[in-house]
Amino acid sequence: MWGVSYWAFPVISSLCWLGMLLGLLISWLVEGRPHYASMDPSQKIAYISDVGAQWLKPLFIVGSVVTTVFLDLGFLSARFLRHNGRLAANTSTFQKVLSWLSILFAAVGTVGLICLSIFDTLRHPTLHDLFLLLFIGGYVISAIFTCWEYQRLGIHFREHRILRISFWIKFVFIIIEICLAIAFGVCNFRDRFNAAAVLEWVIAFIFTLWVFSFFVDLIPAVKTK
Repeated sequence: MWGVSYWAFPVISSLCWLGMLLGLLISWLVEGRPHYASMDPSQKIAYISDVGAQWLKPLFIVGSVVTTVFLDLGFLSARFLRHNGRLAANTSTFQKVLSWLSILFAAVGTVGLICLSIFDTLRHPTLHDLFLLLFIGGYVISAIFTCWEYQRLGIHFREHRILRISFWIKFVFIIIEICLAIAFGVCNFRDRFNAAAVLEWVIAFIFTLWVFSFFVDLIPAVKTK
């Protein structure tokens, strides 16, 4: 029996994020795809932030807070479990530095996401865009350091297949999200707002899978209770 353990943190985080996204998207569709005041006149597809700036703003804020808090608890749990030998332990100071850097930039992403949900695109467009960059940049850089740490761990623990699986999941996430983020930025710059909106929703849903991937990292700790 698995029981409720550290693996629950990323599961709760990913389900909360997914539920929030679906709530915002379904609400916009059910309302008849309204054109909000924060949207460009030529825009037909709402950004997540456009929907989150309306009456579902409390859902957007609470969803962002719960998602990031439980995700960060997952990061800290992994660090704690490696330190105590319940997961494959770091074999060098460099690996520990990578781990703490991933936690640091995850915290930056946390601040970015919570603040962008509070400072919405309708009332605080400049601040909102700044925090959006902080959110995306923070978690992408965090993913890079996490991936790097797992690559180094995999060299020393070749018998732990789970490390290779987790590494490739995170590596693929980094490549896809960076490519989509660049495309998102280009579409915004060229005023192709509908394409940018679609890309934003896709990026957000893929983020759900990345959050859930930490379940794979933490589940081995069940066997080391």
